[in-house]
Amino acid sequence: MKIDVLTLFPAMFAGPLDESIIKRARAAGLLDLTVHNLRDYAQDRHKTVDDRPFGGGPGMLLKPEPIFEAVEQLVRPGTRVILLSPAGRAFNQAIAHELAQADDLLLVSGHYEGFDERIREALADDELSIGDYVLTNGALPAMVIIDAVTRLLPGVLGDEQSAHDDSFSHGLLEYPQYTRPAEFRGMAVPEVLLSGNHAEIARWRAEQSKLRTKERRPDLL
Repeated sequence: MKIDVLTLFPAMFAGPLDESIIKRARAAGLLDLTVHNLRDYAQDRHKTVDDRPFGGGPGMLLKPEPIFEAVEQLVRPGTRVILLSPAGRAFNQAIAHELAQADDLLLVSGHYEGFDERIREALADDELSIGDYVLTNGALPAMVIIDAVTRLLPGVLGDEQSAHDDSFSHGLLEYPQYTRPAEFRGMAVPEVLLSGNHAEIARWRAEQSKLRTKERRPDLL
C-alpha cells in the first residue's frame, strides 16, 4: 500500500511511524509511506498556507491554493484523498478494513479553523474524524489511521488471526485474555481456558465478548 500524508508538521511523524509494526511493514515493503510538508507547495515567498475567513470569525483557514497544488501533484490514478477534520465521519474498525483494501491513500491533515470549503468540494473523496473532540491539528489522527490500516494489510502481523479477533472486528469488544501463571496473587484463570476443550472455550469467549460489550459499550449492540 502507498500512503502519502500532507501536513504542516512532518516532524511529528518521525517517531511513531519509525517504530514497531509500522517500521517492520515499511522495511518489508508492505507499506510505502511518505510525509509531505504543505508549505512546500505554497507559491508566495512567505510560504503562506492560511488566511482569515470571509465573513469574519476567529482563527485562520487553510487556503485552497497550496492544497490544490499539492493534491494535484501527488495523486495518481486510483488515489483516495481523505481530509482529516472533526467534521468528518467517525473513523472505526469497519472503515479501517475498507481503507486497507485500497492501494493508494492521500491523507490531508487539517489545522487552524479547518479547510476552505472548496477543498472539500473539489478534492476530497472522504473526510474522517477519530473522535468527538478537537485536536491541535490532523497529524495525530493521520497516525491513528495509518496504524489501524497498516496492521490489517496482509503479511504485516505475525499471526493474521490477531486482526480477525480484535475488538470491533465483529461489532463487539474482545473477550478477556489470560496468560501464565495460572494463579497470581489469589486471582485464578477461568477453568474453561485450561480445559483444552476448544468448543467450550469458543463459547465462553463469545459469551464474555457480549457481556463486556453490554457493560462497557451498549451502543455497539
